[in-house]
Amino acid sequence: MKHSVANRGHILVVDDDKDFSEMLFSYMESLGYQASLAIDGATAMDLIDRYGFQTILLDLGLPDMDGMDVLRQLQKQNCRAPIIVITGSGTIENAVAAIKAGAYDFIAKPLDFKVFEVVVERALAHNQLLRQSGLFRGLVLALLVSVPVWLLIGVVLSMWYFK
Repeated sequence: MKHSVANRGHILVVDDDKDFSEMLFSYMESLGYQASLAIDGATAMDLIDRYGFQTILLDLGLPDMDGMDVLRQLQKQNCRAPIIVITGSGTIENAVAAIKAGAYDFIAKPLDFKVFEVVVERALAHNQLLRQSGLFRGLVLALLVSVPVWLLIGVVLSMWYFK
C-alpha cells in the first residue's frame, strides 16, 4: 500500500499491474490528488473501509478476486465514491456489465490521458454534488422538524405572556 499527500481529492488506485499502478499513482500525484494504491481486492476493501475516498479507479483483473465482485461488494456496502473501471479487456460487454453493477464510468487500457483526466474530474464533481445534496437534505429535515417545535413554543409563550 502506498500513499501520497495532496489536496484535490483522495483517489484509490486498485490494479495488480505494478508498473501501471505506479505510473497511475504518480500521475494522480502530479495532478495534485492524494492517492492510495492497492494491488488486490482484499487490500482495496480494507482501505475503502478505513479511508474516505472521493473516487476509486478499479481494474477488473485482480489476483485474489474479480474486479466485478469488488464493484458489487462496494455497491452492497453503499459506497458513495464514484468507481471508474479501468481494464485491459475493454469490451462493450464488460463496459455494460460494469455500468449495470454500479460503476460510474468505464475506461479501456491503454489510457487516453486527456479523456481520463476529464472522467476523473467529472467523478470528483459528482461525488461533491452527492455530498452537498446529503448536507442539504439534512438541513431540510432539521428545518421540517424544528419549525413545528418553534411554533409550539411560540403558542405556549404567547398563551403565558397574554394571560
